Amino acid sequence: MTRMAVVIFLLSAGMSVAASAGKNGDQHRWDLTDLYPTPEAFDQARRALAGRLGELEQGRGRLGRSAAELATVLERMFGFAKELARVASYAAMRSDEDTREAGPLAARQEVQQLAVEFAARTAWIAPEILALPKGRVAALLKSEPRLAPYRFFLEDLQRQRPHTLSPDEEKLLAQAGTLARAPYNLYGILANADMPFPEVKLSTGEVVRLDQAGYTKYRSLPQRADRALVFQEFWKAFKGFERTFGVALDAQVNADVFRARARRYPSALAASLAAHNVPEAVYRTLIAQAQRALPLLHRAFRLRSKMLGIDDLAYHDIYPPLVKELDLRFPIEQGQAVVLEALQPLGEEYVGVVARGFASRWMDVYPRPGKRSGAYSNGSAYDVHPYVLMNYNDDYESVSTLAHEWGHAMHSYLANAAQPYPTADYSIFIAEVASTFNEALLLDRMLRGARSEDERLYYLGSYLEGLRGTFFRQTMFAEFELAIHEAVERGEALTGQRLSAMYLELLRRYHGHDAGVVRIDDAYAVEWAYIPHFYYNFYVYQYATSLAASALLAQQVLAGEAGARERYLALLRAGGSRYPYELLVEAGVDLAAEAPYRALEQRMTWILDEIETILAKRASR
Repeated sequence: MTRMAVVIFLLSAGMSVAASAGKNGDQHRWDLTDLYPTPEAFDQARRALAGRLGELEQGRGRLGRSAAELATVLERMFGFAKELARVASYAAMRSDEDTREAGPLAARQEVQQLAVEFAARTAWIAPEILALPKGRVAALLKSEPRLAPYRFFLEDLQRQRPHTLSPDEEKLLAQAGTLARAPYNLYGILANADMPFPEVKLSTGEVVRLDQAGYTKYRSLPQRADRALVFQEFWKAFKGFERTFGVALDAQVNADVFRARARRYPSALAASLAAHNVPEAVYRTLIAQAQRALPLLHRAFRLRSKMLGIDDLAYHDIYPPLVKELDLRFPIEQGQAVVLEALQPLGEEYVGVVARGFASRWMDVYPRPGKRSGAYSNGSAYDVHPYVLMNYNDDYESVSTLAHEWGHAMHSYLANAAQPYPTADYSIFIAEVASTFNEALLLDRMLRGARSEDERLYYLGSYLEGLRGTFFRQTMFAEFELAIHEAVERGEALTGQRLSAMYLELLRRYHGHDAGVVRIDDAYAVEWAYIPHFYYNFYVYQYATSLAASALLAQQVLAGEAGARERYLALLRAGGSRYPYELLVEAGVDLAAEAPYRALEQRMTWILDEIETILAKRASR
């Protein structure tokens, strides 16, 4: 995600952040005075930034005259972006401290307008650089040391030259962007607001509404008949709008294909991957390796069938927890201590920074009225430190989330410390590596400290479900996304009925329907209509590739392989100084090769073996 995209994300309504503005408040609420000492100081900084917008157009028409002129324009643009990210971070976090307050929300919206204006005022820079004669940028880089921090930015622009259109064509394509957002907007309104979601009566007598939140909540109910009812009625509602969702997704895919062809890419996949220069082989290798590993997934489903005592496992049986939740309590101090122990393989410096963050109120810990839900890390305030949002509930899931989010936070901390601002921001392609790496370290720590077979089973089962959902499910989505784009590129229409048929084939293949592993009823074919990620233009594959990368890196570090820790930390410190695929290769992970996926398989096989060993011991007693 670019710095500008981070700013917009911080300000979006979906941001889940809460904050405390003072130093003398609750020690479990984060301290925003490291950003601005008072709300008044923030407002002064915002106003000052708005007053400088006119400066962003200085130098227009003169970028090729001298290296000094180019350096001045880039310093001004990136310097403004850095301050804007800081202002945006504060505005978003103050607003989400209590979403009921109108004043902070208004400030957030004002900063959002400032971010949009910044983007408009700097839109001329990239086209003007690309309009320079070939070789001119390289010559300017050689002659001006001030351009060194912007080398990657400038060279990446040159890489995109063959796919950059004339100024008039670029303007027309940009104006078409409003139309391109229409399919997702249609999906969002229909799927979240306008659909007539059903109500069902559970075996307990409770009547519940099966909107999207209700489905997520009730699909893992302990009574199988209740789960079957939830699935039946929820997917019946989506089936009723299959044609409409089909029109929306067909329009989205056609928009992706149009943009790719307009920029002279061979396919929509190639156009999407080109944004961060990711080889197409990565995407196709992921799908091929997941397909090869399907017997392992089917083994996991058969184990689920055994553990739940269900002979004819069906799709509505895949969400209940494998192991009954234990009464494991982890107050925040204990949770932090466990995470610090888990992170020991990464060395004293890494652990020391996390400990300092815990002690220095870089984190907002507990849920409270008005605070937004969820968890995430915000590392956009380059000159300060990362912030972490939690809604900590003293359970193991909260500890796992704590480790996950501090993986993101440390990625930002190390990158910001090691890189100049223009190359500190890292791609989403590697963002989930650091978070899932920490989860792997946490599992190792919890298993070493488990006091009973039940506790060990609980940790293993929790991690196994994460592997299934993050690797196999997301790869299935990626395969579906590729198939529907290739169908449109062949000139085929995507009706709702056609999309359901394509999705059902994948759903049944991944879940072993024909082999009797998991029964997939025809009614579930419409699940594609529920997934918003299909409107994100080849996004979800990165969850799976990041997990595969972290599995291999964690395996190397935990095994004490020479240089493994140093390579991993170097990856984090590199930020966005080079293309993400290249950075991972330097760290020892080639996602276009089989090795990382084999490492993930080995880890999953080991977990299945451990669970089956415990179950066999119990059966023999």
